[in-house]
Amino acid sequence: MKPRITVITIGVDDLDVSLRFYRDGLGFPTEGIISKEFEYGAVVFIQLQPGRLALWPRKSISHDTGLAVGLTSPTEMTLGHNVSSKAEVDAVMAKAVVAGAVIVKPAHDTFWGGYSGYFQDLDGHLWEIVWNPQWSE
Repeated sequence: MKPRITVITIGVDDLDVSLRFYRDGLGFPTEGIISKEFEYGAVVFIQLQPGRLALWPRKSISHDTGLAVGLTSPTEMTLGHNVSSKAEVDAVMAKAVVAGAVIVKPAHDTFWGGYSGYFQDLDGHLWEIVWNPQWSE
């Protein structure tokens, strides 16, 4: 197995609301909700570079895996979005707030020489917006 991830699927409570947050609020390109004709098939795919982010109702993930929907914790994982400058971190954080996100930790200089902040999307998923001077975008 090659160490790569081509799709990250996050569970959401309301697909329409999540679509508006990511597409209209954050500006992520997507064709919108597809496969509505299937009882547990409705999904949103967002093109990443490379790969895709999928928004899929938690009840559909439960049905597909056979696992019960349980309590969630935002500290189970974070989604990282690297940008090219401190100013871009601030701009993305501001855009997320306008879209309805909750700032968990405002953007700040980090102990390792970067600059980052955290927000939660409408379903509680934790995003880190980060500028790392050692990485290119």
